[in-house]
Amino acid sequence: MIANLVQLAAEEEQNPLVPPGPELLVGTIAFAIVFFFFWKKLLPNINKVLEERRAAIEGGIEEAETMKVEAQSVLEQYKAQLAEARHEAARLRQEAQEQGATLIAEMRAEGQRQREEIVAAGHSQIEADRKAAASALRQDVGKLATDLAGKLVGESLEDHARQSRVIDRFLDELEEKAEAGR
Repeated sequence: MIANLVQLAAEEEQNPLVPPGPELLVGTIAFAIVFFFFWKKLLPNINKVLEERRAAIEGGIEEAETMKVEAQSVLEQYKAQLAEARHEAARLRQEAQEQGATLIAEMRAEGQRQREEIVAAGHSQIEADRKAAASALRQDVGKLATDLAGKLVGESLEDHARQSRVIDRFLDELEEKAEAGR
């Protein structure tokens, strides 16, 4: 049997790269049927799916661009609001500082005014006390002088009008001497 096959192969010396005619015809027809099936049924579906994907991707890119522009707009608005808020805060801080400085100046002026009132009241009180002390001292000195003069003269100098004149004259002379000594 092997010998028959070898003999048969030797008789038909054919090129192994070129198939026999009937096989070539069947293969070409089968290829045409498969190609026609792919071209009519599968290729439109594949193109349809690819077109849908391309449209979805382009729509996504357009949507992303729109979102990017919108986000940029929102960012600019946010930055503007932030700048405005900072400006407002700086303005309020400046107003507060000015109000504080004004309040401090008013309080200093009020304190100065009160101090001057207290000093003036103290001076007037001191002047009143000095006058009261001078008057009391004048009366005490006058009484002592009258008593002493009465003891020296030997008679009572109880006349009040005369006593006042003598005391006033004596004290005026003492004041004149004190002022002349200065």
